[in-house]
Amino acid sequence: MTIRVLIADDQMMVREGFSVLLNAMPDIEVAGEAVNGREAVERVRELAPDVVLMDIRMPELNGIEATREIVAADAAAKVLVLTTFDLDEYVYQALRAGASGFLLKDASARQLADGVRVVASGEALLAPSVTRRLITEFSRLAETPGLMPSAQAAYGELTERETEVLVLIAHGLSNAEIAGRLVVAESTIKTHVSRILVKLGLRDRTQAAVFAYEARLVTPG
Repeated sequence: MTIRVLIADDQMMVREGFSVLLNAMPDIEVAGEAVNGREAVERVRELAPDVVLMDIRMPELNGIEATREIVAADAAAKVLVLTTFDLDEYVYQALRAGASGFLLKDASARQLADGVRVVASGEALLAPSVTRRLITEFSRLAETPGLMPSAQAAYGELTERETEVLVLIAHGLSNAEIAGRLVVAESTIKTHVSRILVKLGLRDRTQAAVFAYEARLVTPG
């Protein structure tokens, strides 16, 4: 199945470059482009892409707010945020807004295509350098007393096994790796993950990982 991608970036050269790279892939098609966050939201509604490559810093509506609006509209599109800086201050905010992952703009063609595929499949994607920034942010938040009490209350709806799976998701394990760790079938893990997302009202594994940290189920380090 062809993965349809929307590229949202205010720089024409970036849009054109990514379009050439992605359209060269047999399983990826660039469905459209947007020059700012507001247009990105509108184009998602019109084109219903599978993945949105979203620049953080754009005029009219930045990538974080655009991501938030796309998620609020319950769009099926997964948002893969692109950033120029590996220690971008908005990493955590974008994940909280509903982004499914991050890539640096200097990623290779293969990394870009693989990133689109990973996010389209429902997995999380975080560049290693961005992950380090995220862990630092989680560490800071962990020192804040009383943070996200709603998250702490919500995870009480999970079963013991679902909680165990959620913690492993937050540690970055794939379904296959979790299945191996718990000695169960991968299909069983997929069922647990689906139930976790439904019970907690989350879109994907990335949000599940963020939730686990906020609920203090996992601590950085």
